[in-house]
Amino acid sequence: MKEARLGEFEEIILLLVGILEEQAYAFKIAEEFEAQTGKSVSIGATHSTLDRLCKKGFLSSELSRPTAVRGGRRKRIYTISASGQRALTASKELRMSLWNQYPAFTKFTFQA
Repeated sequence: MKEARLGEFEEIILLLVGILEEQAYAFKIAEEFEAQTGKSVSIGATHSTLDRLCKKGFLSSELSRPTAVRGGRRKRIYTISASGQRALTASKELRMSLWNQYPAFTKFTFQA
Protein backbone atom coordinates (compact mmCIF):
# COMPACT_ATOMS: atom_id res chain seq x y z
CA MET A 1 0.00 0.00 0.00
CA LYS A 2 1.29 3.45 -0.88
CA GLU A 3 1.90 6.03 1.83
CA ALA A 4 -1.33 7.98 2.43
CA ARG A 5 -0.01 10.64 4.82
CA LEU A 6 1.27 14.04 3.87
CA GLY A 7 4.01 16.03 5.51
CA GLU A 8 3.35 19.75 5.90
CA PHE A 9 5.61 20.73 2.98
CA GLU A 10 4.08 17.99 0.80
CA GLU A 11 0.60 19.20 1.67
CA ILE A 12 1.44 22.77 0.70
CA ILE A 13 3.05 21.67 -2.58
CA LEU A 14 0.03 19.50 -3.40
CA LEU A 15 -2.33 22.39 -2.67
CA LEU A 16 -0.25 24.71 -4.86
CA VAL A 17 -0.48 22.22 -7.74
CA GLY A 18 -4.26 22.40 -7.40
CA ILE A 19 -4.23 26.19 -7.20
CA LEU A 20 -1.93 26.65 -10.20
CA GLU A 21 -3.72 24.09 -12.39
CA GLU A 22 -2.22 24.17 -15.92
CA GLN A 23 0.63 26.39 -14.66
CA ALA A 24 1.73 23.79 -12.07
CA TYR A 25 5.38 23.26 -13.08
CA ALA A 26 8.32 23.16 -10.68
CA PHE A 27 9.63 26.72 -11.05
CA LYS A 28 6.15 28.27 -10.82
CA ILE A 29 5.28 26.07 -7.81
CA ALA A 30 8.48 27.20 -6.01
CA GLU A 31 7.73 30.82 -6.89
CA GLU A 32 4.14 30.51 -5.60
CA PHE A 33 5.36 28.77 -2.42
CA GLU A 34 7.55 31.78 -1.66
CA ALA A 35 4.74 34.23 -2.47
CA GLN A 36 2.20 32.39 -0.29
CA THR A 37 4.43 31.55 2.70
CA GLY A 38 7.09 34.25 2.66
CA LYS A 39 9.71 31.48 2.89
CA SER A 40 12.28 30.62 0.26
CA VAL A 41 12.50 27.13 -1.21
CA SER A 42 15.12 25.65 -3.50
CA ILE A 43 14.13 24.30 -6.87
CA GLY A 44 15.82 21.03 -5.83
CA ALA A 45 13.55 20.66 -2.79
CA THR A 46 10.57 21.41 -5.00
CA HIS A 47 11.60 18.80 -7.59
CA SER A 48 12.30 16.11 -5.01
CA THR A 49 8.94 16.72 -3.32
CA LEU A 50 7.10 16.61 -6.65
CA ASP A 51 8.88 13.33 -7.50
CA ARG A 52 8.00 11.88 -4.08
CA LEU A 53 4.33 12.88 -4.48
CA CYS A 54 4.30 11.20 -7.90
CA LYS A 55 5.78 8.02 -6.42
CA LYS A 56 3.12 8.07 -3.69
CA GLY A 57 0.50 8.29 -6.44
CA PHE A 58 -0.74 11.73 -5.38
CA LEU A 59 0.39 13.50 -8.55
CA SER A 60 0.76 12.70 -12.21
CA SER A 61 2.70 14.71 -14.74
CA GLU A 62 3.08 15.25 -18.44
CA LEU A 63 5.26 17.39 -20.64
CA SER A 64 3.78 20.51 -22.19
CA ARG A 65 4.30 21.58 -25.76
CA PRO A 66 7.60 23.34 -26.49
CA THR A 67 7.46 27.13 -26.25
CA ALA A 68 9.60 29.80 -27.85
CA VAL A 69 9.81 31.59 -24.50
CA ARG A 70 11.71 28.61 -23.09
CA GLY A 71 13.93 28.17 -26.15
CA GLY A 72 11.89 25.21 -27.36
CA ARG A 73 12.01 23.40 -24.01
CA ARG A 74 8.93 21.80 -22.54
CA LYS A 75 7.59 22.11 -18.99
CA ARG A 76 6.58 19.17 -16.79
CA ILE A 77 3.04 20.01 -15.69
CA TYR A 78 1.71 18.32 -12.54
CA THR A 79 -1.88 17.32 -11.80
CA ILE A 80 -3.42 16.03 -8.57
CA SER A 81 -4.66 12.44 -8.83
CA ALA A 82 -7.79 11.03 -7.17
CA SER A 83 -5.64 9.57 -4.38
CA GLY A 84 -3.98 12.98 -3.97
CA GLN A 85 -7.42 14.55 -3.56
CA ARG A 86 -8.30 11.92 -0.94
CA ALA A 87 -5.02 12.56 0.91
CA LEU A 88 -5.72 16.31 0.97
CA THR A 89 -9.26 15.74 2.22
CA ALA A 90 -8.05 13.39 4.97
CA SER A 91 -5.36 15.88 5.99
CA LYS A 92 -7.86 18.75 6.13
CA GLU A 93 -10.37 16.69 8.14
CA LEU A 94 -7.69 15.67 10.67
CA ARG A 95 -6.48 19.25 11.10
CA MET A 96 -10.01 20.62 11.46
CA SER A 97 -10.86 17.92 14.01
CA LEU A 98 -7.78 18.81 16.06
CA TRP A 99 -8.45 22.56 15.83
CA ASN A 100 -12.04 21.98 16.97
CA GLN A 101 -10.75 20.09 20.03
CA TYR A 102 -8.23 22.76 21.03
CA PRO A 103 -9.65 24.32 24.25
CA ALA A 104 -8.63 27.87 23.37
CA PHE A 105 -10.87 27.66 20.31
CA THR A 106 -13.80 25.66 21.67
CA LYS A 107 -16.07 28.70 21.58
CA PHE A 108 -15.34 28.97 17.85
CA THR A 109 -16.27 26.17 15.47
CA PHE A 110 -14.25 25.71 12.32
CA GLN A 111 -15.98 24.22 9.33
CA ALA A 112 -14.22 21.60 7.24
